[in-house]
Amino acid sequence: MWRILILTLLLTSFTTLARAQDTSWQACRGALGPGGPVLSDCHPVEGFVDPQGRELWVRSTIPAPTDTRPRALYVAGVASSEAWLNGQRLGVNGRPGATARAEVAGRYQATFPIREAVWRPGGNTLVLHLSSFHGGVRFDAPMSAMVVLPYPYPQRTALLAVTFVAAGALLAAAFGFGVIHAMRRTGSSLLLAGMAGVAALQAVVESLRPLFAYPYPLHAWRMSAIWLLAAAFAVLLAAYVAARFLPKARGLIVGLALGGVGATVLLPGFDLKTVWALILGVALAALPAIAGVRAKRPGARLTLAYLALFLALALAMPEWLADFSYFLLAAALVLPLLMIEVVRLSRDDQGREAALTRAASRPDRLTVASARGVELVPIADILAVVGADDYVELRLAGGRSLLHAARLDGLATQLPSSFLRVHRSVIANLDHVQRLERDGDRWRLHLNEGAPLPVSRSRQPALREALP
Repeated sequence: MWRILILTLLLTSFTTLARAQDTSWQACRGALGPGGPVLSDCHPVEGFVDPQGRELWVRSTIPAPTDTRPRALYVAGVASSEAWLNGQRLGVNGRPGATARAEVAGRYQATFPIREAVWRPGGNTLVLHLSSFHGGVRFDAPMSAMVVLPYPYPQRTALLAVTFVAAGALLAAAFGFGVIHAMRRTGSSLLLAGMAGVAALQAVVESLRPLFAYPYPLHAWRMSAIWLLAAAFAVLLAAYVAARFLPKARGLIVGLALGGVGATVLLPGFDLKTVWALILGVALAALPAIAGVRAKRPGARLTLAYLALFLALALAMPEWLADFSYFLLAAALVLPLLMIEVVRLSRDDQGREAALTRAASRPDRLTVASARGVELVPIADILAVVGADDYVELRLAGGRSLLHAARLDGLATQLPSSFLRVHRSVIANLDHVQRLERDGDRWRLHLNEGAPLPVSRSRQPALREALP
């Protein structure tokens, strides 16, 4: 898709003689005679030339060039094609036919060089014979044709190089986060690995068109893959931001993302589907980022700024975002996070070694790795431990809370017997329990201070038995 945009920009500097979108085309009854196409009963074509599900003959009159520079006819779309200029056959792409059995599928894009001797002074008659019986998905604008100079068409190696660099960086980030997940089993690293992986795959899929002359039936699969990968990135982005800054609403955010992003499949046109899938995912991710800014969570401001930039580009330049800038923005998000994560893990390891040495003689203290460093927290001051993805929230006496870079399962084995798991995401200190109270069909555990804790039904019997 970004190649279409770049192609349009480059063509503005050249003499464009014919284009499917703004050239007056006529649809005709046609047959191939000894001297070329024989057309009759011609009538104007309204909108785009559409050969999908039928055989189609179209013609247009284009002016002769004013210089001797070489020209070529570029035909792109989901159809087999055959072209003539002034009765002279320019070439064939596949074999157009009246039925699917008769048609031989051509390439998605074809180039037919035009010899200088073919041109006539004044108007020149361009005829296309088209058919499309193997496209699968139906496209709103399936064809484009243009006569441009120069020939051969210049390669867009610089843009492809940027795309490949972005794809390589994203694949490296996916591998790095995968290694971190294998080491630490953190959900956030797994989400980031998925985000980097799907963005890299989309960059590869986007690059297939200029690199390979693939048959036109594969175009529907390619466009479907582009939308699907963009939708997956959007959902993973919303899940990651929610897990980091608003873990209590993670399920709601992910559910909204799945529903909203999935609904974009109903929109017309694959470009529109892809752009709105990204916009909805980023907009939903901005909600927990805003909550993180209000709660003064580390990294929330930068994340929100990144999402705001993403949305601004999406609304201002939707095609440029979906087809090219998207890869750069994805890389700009995950690569810094990978570097930050590697540095954080290194510092955590060094801090833990020092803290463990100090804590060896203090069994009444818990070594806590937080954003402010490593500190020793008296276990008696811990009211409850609440899980939040790859870290936990320690609720302490006096209303203080502390984020600890550890998982709930690991802490459950380190804490003394006075701590009991009362919910899949909550460990309570029974020394601070006031009462167990029923709230409708649920149970709540009230402590000496702070909000009551949820109690799951499966853990209620063990809690009753442990309470004095």
